[in-house]
Amino acid sequence: MSGTVTIFARTDVLRNRWASWRAGRAPVASGFVSQPEPKSIGLYARGKQLVSGNILLSGTLVEAPGKSIWDLATPDPGFAQAAHGFAWLDDLAALGDGTARARAQGWTWDWIARHGHGTGPGWTPDLTGRRIIRWIHHALMLLNSRDPVAHAAYYRSISRQTAFLARRWPAAAPGLPRFEALTGLIYAGLSLTGMEHHAETARTALDAECSREIDSEGGIPTRNPEELLEVFTLLIWAGQALGETGRTPGAAHLAAIERIAPGLRALRHADGGLARFHGGGRGLEGLLDRALASSGVKPQTHPPLAMGFARLGGGRTTVIVDASSPPLGTASATAHASTAAFEMTSGRRPVIVNCGSGVPFGAEWHRAGRATASHSVLSVDGTSSSRFAAGKRSAETFGERARIRTLRQFSGPAGVEIQVTHDGWVRTHGLLASRRLLLSHDGRHLTGEESLLADTAEHRRRFDLVMTRTGLDGSPVSVRFHIHPDVDATLDLGGTAVSLALKSGEIWVFRHDGVAELSLEPSVYLEKGRIKPRPGRQIVLSRNAVQYDTRIGWTLAKAQDTPLAIRDLDRDDFPEPAAR
Repeated sequence: MSGTVTIFARTDVLRNRWASWRAGRAPVASGFVSQPEPKSIGLYARGKQLVSGNILLSGTLVEAPGKSIWDLATPDPGFAQAAHGFAWLDDLAALGDGTARARAQGWTWDWIARHGHGTGPGWTPDLTGRRIIRWIHHALMLLNSRDPVAHAAYYRSISRQTAFLARRWPAAAPGLPRFEALTGLIYAGLSLTGMEHHAETARTALDAECSREIDSEGGIPTRNPEELLEVFTLLIWAGQALGETGRTPGAAHLAAIERIAPGLRALRHADGGLARFHGGGRGLEGLLDRALASSGVKPQTHPPLAMGFARLGGGRTTVIVDASSPPLGTASATAHASTAAFEMTSGRRPVIVNCGSGVPFGAEWHRAGRATASHSVLSVDGTSSSRFAAGKRSAETFGERARIRTLRQFSGPAGVEIQVTHDGWVRTHGLLASRRLLLSHDGRHLTGEESLLADTAEHRRRFDLVMTRTGLDGSPVSVRFHIHPDVDATLDLGGTAVSLALKSGEIWVFRHDGVAELSLEPSVYLEKGRIKPRPGRQIVLSRNAVQYDTRIGWTLAKAQDTPLAIRDLDRDDFPEPAAR
């Protein structure tokens, strides 16, 4: 399997090299049809770090004051891809001073000199599309005060990249990579003189891609909320670029925007951050609000399910539950075994979270972050509810997926409620897993019940085999509640409860029904933009399943409000990358 993948990868590299060489013969644009405007959002703090020589890309920090980014030894493929994608231009533009402009110009023309002729890892369709978007967004910053020779080099390079993209965009993987490639081609076709003929081809292809990749509920195959936001943003940018030049986006393109917007609103917590599932993070601050505002899609009632996620809302509290099976096939390469897991936010403060994606921290963290135990949900015997396919470790796709057996959602006098039942441990232990969550209408009280049930003769036979194998000790069951690192958690009431103190001044208290053992254990919070995982804590309820029906009940209730909690204006900005 890995040998076949390697052969395909090498063939792809050779085709990209050939296409980039041929692109060198393409006509060169003489300028811009219209003055481009920057739409991508960067971070001021990261811009300052880049200028000071602290280069943080894809979770890896390289300290190189005074050096070009292209002089650095590449620590890992993710770092190289982030460098060649040029999204760091957004951060330098956010800083916006003369030093940032000089750094942006220096690194850009250094790339042209070293890689502009078609060399280096940046000549792939998705990275080329991403790079073209940034070069056009920030063209004013890049070309300001540059001489005619530099201008000519810029236009030669971006024209070559456009010609390359016109040939190779179909080679981009379906989903986000292809949306990046096609959006880049639309940008180039609409912005550069003499490139107009590419715009219609890319517009038609983008429309077809929307029909294939965006489902009827506005979801994507990976079920990654942050990736959905990135796709949505690209569709907004492409639509705006087409509209500004008098062209109409395709019907499927416009329909996709209409379908995605309500889903993203449902996937957003009360603090504005996205639910962190299936490899996604919270999303860049302000990006979701800006994209929704630009879409023109008016707010409406949240759908019952958004890309397989259910949202419970009450007062200032939101609970988002993974109420579907993980993705299938290649779309599951970054998926998590998170079926029935939830996250909870109170006001502007995350309280219960999942550990998150370990991709920025290496292969072992990536694999660990995908396990059921890294989510706020029940697990059995240390076994994840969805498991990797046998013999395909290199692909890391799921071979056994938890399937939803029942899903019920309703609102009553006591609050909004959801019940999710799945078969993640039927094959291994003969047990169906069920979770019931009830959030009060005022958002001050969350009640949960976890149950494991062997409900058929076949399921009980499998359960009995496990009991025999364990000497009637049964299977260890753990219900985990990972706590956000900013929450101060302490055992309370003689070890029978946990008090959770939020920085806003709110106090929440976790209690349980006494049938399990309560403990407070170490955890981690895997956050994009950090150099290493943040230490955290988790509440764990533990017991053994020794009967056909095992249940664990718990509550999480707000015990205290303060005036600061009502306003909650004091919130940390994006962390400085140098913080360890």
